[in-house]
Amino acid sequence: MSSALILRSRLASSLSKRYIRFLSSDVVSGAPKEPLAPSSASVASATSTASSSAGNGGESAAAAAAVADQAPVESSSNSKGWRFFKYGLIGALTGATATAGYASYAYTTDEIDEKTKALRASANLSIAEDAPAVEKFQNFLYSAAMTVPAKATELYLDLRRLVEEQVQGFSEPYAEKLLPDLHPAEQHVFTLVLDLQETLIHYDWTREKGWQTFKRPGVDAFLEHLAQFYEIVVYSDEQSMFVDPVVERLDPKHCIRYRLSKAATKYQNGKHYRDLSKLNRNPAKILYLSGHALEGCLQHENCVPIKPWKKNDADDTALLDFIPFLEFVARTSPSDIRQVLASYQGCEIPSEFIRRSKDYQRRMQEQKQQGRFWKR
Repeated sequence: MSSALILRSRLASSLSKRYIRFLSSDVVSGAPKEPLAPSSASVASATSTASSSAGNGGESAAAAAAVADQAPVESSSNSKGWRFFKYGLIGALTGATATAGYASYAYTTDEIDEKTKALRASANLSIAEDAPAVEKFQNFLYSAAMTVPAKATELYLDLRRLVEEQVQGFSEPYAEKLLPDLHPAEQHVFTLVLDLQETLIHYDWTREKGWQTFKRPGVDAFLEHLAQFYEIVVYSDEQSMFVDPVVERLDPKHCIRYRLSKAATKYQNGKHYRDLSKLNRNPAKILYLSGHALEGCLQHENCVPIKPWKKNDADDTALLDFIPFLEFVARTSPSDIRQVLASYQGCEIPSEFIRRSKDYQRRMQEQKQQGRFWKR
């Protein structure tokens, strides 16, 4: 009996221990969590694993190290090649831009077209069918090398012509004939072209009153009298939105036939010029009267300078002083007014005209007296 009790007690203690281990096993608790810090056992295990791999696979580790050392060398060579290509491209573009800029400044489009004909023709070099293979290959290489500069030159010429056409639309007068055809019955009539600023008017701006326009003394009598003899045209480098209302107030009797503004001028060297050749009138019968005639007109031989007028000069008589000379021109109708104006070059026309008129009258008087003497 006692032996059976001892056997049961040992069997129960053995089952209880196994039951406790079953409850605390890894199967019930799930996947083990990583420790916060490596234990000494794991460090030892890692050391032994590294030494084992060094013993068994030393050759693979050496190969991996060699690949790792070679990668920076290859990336460095690729970086140098890309850098050389980039700087070479920038240098080529800079040189091409400088060459195009100098050519645009020094030569016209027709001159560049003429100078680059051979270059552009070299890209289309023809090769004979019976030529040797070496010659064909050489010609092919030469044509291929000249294709890029030839095409670049053609592109430059096309772009320059396009730009010049656009610029010409702004720099040239808006029409080839700025005035309509003259009536056949008025072919003998001279055209008197007048400027506005400091010739017929003067305008300025002040903080207190803003823009103000002042009429030159004698302008009414000047326009009304000479409208009997001339076709009067106002030609200004101001905008039409300024010219039109000023002329309406300045000329209530409509002595001025036509008015031309900035759109009718020629833009050249940063300044707007009057181009009398676009007026559709005989240049031998055109006079341009202006306080800045030589500075604002392309045809100096047709210019009639007058003293510029400021608003402070209330005693100015320059317009009235010009009436005798202009009336004399219209009445005598010289064949070419440019020759007449050339004879007055360097002189003040009104005073010189009076001096010549008095001299002419004196000589005529002397001839009359001599004629009377011989009749006696």
